[in-house]
Amino acid sequence: MAETVKILSGGLSTELENSGFLLQGDPLWSARLLQTNPQAIKNVHTSFLKSGAEVLSTATYQASVKGFQEHLGLSIDEVAELFHVGVRLAKEAAAEIKDNRNILIAGSIGPYGAFLSDGSEYTGNYLRNMSVEELKDWHRLQMQCLASAGIELFALETIPGQKEAEALLELLREFPNTNAWLSYSCRDMSSTSYGDAFEKAVGIAHKSKQLVAVGMNCCPPTFVSSLLTSANKNRGLDIGWIVYPNSGKIWDHNLGWQGGGTEKTLSEYALEWVNLGAKWIGGCCTTTPSAIATLLQTLRPHAADLH
Repeated sequence: MAETVKILSGGLSTELENSGFLLQGDPLWSARLLQTNPQAIKNVHTSFLKSGAEVLSTATYQASVKGFQEHLGLSIDEVAELFHVGVRLAKEAAAEIKDNRNILIAGSIGPYGAFLSDGSEYTGNYLRNMSVEELKDWHRLQMQCLASAGIELFALETIPGQKEAEALLELLREFPNTNAWLSYSCRDMSSTSYGDAFEKAVGIAHKSKQLVAVGMNCCPPTFVSSLLTSANKNRGLDIGWIVYPNSGKIWDHNLGWQGGGTEKTLSEYALEWVNLGAKWIGGCCTTTPSAIATLLQTLRPHAADLH
């Protein structure tokens, strides 16, 4: 039933860019604002919540211990504090919403490719030269920072390949009190960005009892139904799908976001995704608060006006 679907927020970074912040080309992307303008991040969180979102992701997708040390010159304690700031901003925004929603805060963990800041989260090329243990060592530091800030749910997102997903699920066992969702980036209607068959890549979810959902994000919405349909054939999972694609625009590493994308895109597809088993639905890059509001009204047409 659509009433049981959790509504995620949308494109935090692209909303910040819409507010005038120049983030493209910054190796820290929106994570830099955790130091320079945290209020701007909180404002975007609030905007998505007012549009009906029930799940916020922290502004830590492109945050890393090494990245903060290299680009901001921070000590390890100062790095940990910036991760804590990211969690506090989301929690504060949620606390200021005065209704009966059970708002969840997910600590965003992006792929190693996000640190590289070269678009490789959409290719996974680095996976050829990294072992599972090396990937675990990389991600452990970020997950430790978020867990120490009180995060109870990780968003393991935009993961380009199964190898990195396996590393993250192994690492998740080191945080037994924390659940997670696992979300792949996908290059077409059947494959992850690295080229793994999506239906097989999501099959590793059975290895973790801490996963609340598995699926895809940061891909065109036109990919989603085919990906879910193929995976449903051999699903054998007792958790729901998570789906939060981009608005329909296409990312070009040299030119930025290109092409179409309409406010209607998510809502047009949403009921189809629910019928395919989606339990968590939202938007990724270029998805605005108004698109989330439309999504809410599509899934719950009798929901109270939240504006």
